[in-house]
Amino acid sequence: QVQLVESGGGLVQPGGSLRLSCAASGRIFRINAMGWYRQAPGKQRELVAVITSGGSTNYADSVKGRFTISRDNAKNTVYLQMNSLKPEDTAVYYCNVRLNVQFGVPQRDYWGQGTQVTVSS
Repeated sequence: QVQLVESGGGLVQPGGSLRLSCAASGRIFRINAMGWYRQAPGKQRELVAVITSGGSTNYADSVKGRFTISRDNAKNTVYLQMNSLKPEDTAVYYCNVRLNVQFGVPQRDYWGQGTQVTVSS
């Protein structure tokens, strides 16, 4: 089994910062892409940022220049540094990890439990 544990959400004022973390553990052979998604009330889940095993990154246009995704391969952990937060960033944030549980087994996606981020004065 694979477990993803998220942390770092909370309430912050507009213009503030938060750092999300997501640690993967369990039966892991190789981690490929790691990413963050978010879902606001009444909206579909959307990609926020993704980082490949090689370190390439991709961001949603709405967060470019404000959010930074990074990963620590030794700790099987992905981070999302969120700066200059806006009320429209309010959502539940989910980490996503694409991995192989063993050699020869196709990769699949695993999801964290979600962490609430609220940006409000």
